[in-house]
Amino acid sequence: MKAVGIDIGHLTTKAVVTESGAVLAAAVVPSAEEAEKSARAALDEACRTAGLSLEGDAFIVATGNEAKEVAFSHGQKSLTTCLARGVSRDLPAARLVIDIGAESSTVVRINERGRVTDWANHDKCAAGTGLFLTQMAKLLEMPLEEMAAVSIGAARGADITPTCAVFAESEVISHIHRVPPTPRDEIALGIFESVVSRLMSMAKRVGVSREVAVTGGVALNKGLVRALEKELGFPVLVGERPQLTVAYGAAVLAQESLDKGMAP
Repeated sequence: MKAVGIDIGHLTTKAVVTESGAVLAAAVVPSAEEAEKSARAALDEACRTAGLSLEGDAFIVATGNEAKEVAFSHGQKSLTTCLARGVSRDLPAARLVIDIGAESSTVVRINERGRVTDWANHDKCAAGTGLFLTQMAKLLEMPLEEMAAVSIGAARGADITPTCAVFAESEVISHIHRVPPTPRDEIALGIFESVVSRLMSMAKRVGVSREVAVTGGVALNKGLVRALEKELGFPVLVGERPQLTVAYGAAVLAQESLDKGMAP
């Protein structure tokens, strides 16, 4: 029997299908207004691309936004629990996880069994999130990938507040229009450094130690990862598909339920 994990995010919904621990299929689709519609679309896409047909032969665990609204799932788990399980399987050396989502960020400390021992998050302000970086890239009139690339070559970062997205936006605009304007590479680095400062404030609340894993789609941004590594003073761990970590963790929990003899 297959184990399925579905992670419903603000912007995208992810599905991972596994069997005996091996990933058979995965998909990332835009989230719809209804959680169940998002979950169904992600699962259907994963099965379609892999040529799978579940036909009721699966145990499904959902997590994320309004996961309880997914009527066809067999259980719901918290994002932090799924994140911990996913990282523990994908990056077993990790003991601290920084997950950067579209509208919130979470820092989780885990033990060697993939259990959460402490955590902190923030969802009251866009600062330190994927949407914040997307907005900053628009202000700089460049794609996120280009913003990451130019930041790596900057000698220093512009001063940008990490505490408020609105204030940060005003400061970026000020840097752009001052005479002479602040170089774009310095603004880009300053943006990443402001996000890192916000993330580190959460990390320090649960205790910073090696090894650190970064998950979520933002983990693919080399500028952010570079700035974080500079602040930490050591390399971080990033999986091949960090945006799927939470969904994979939900699938791991689904498999654990099957191993305990639970049936869909």
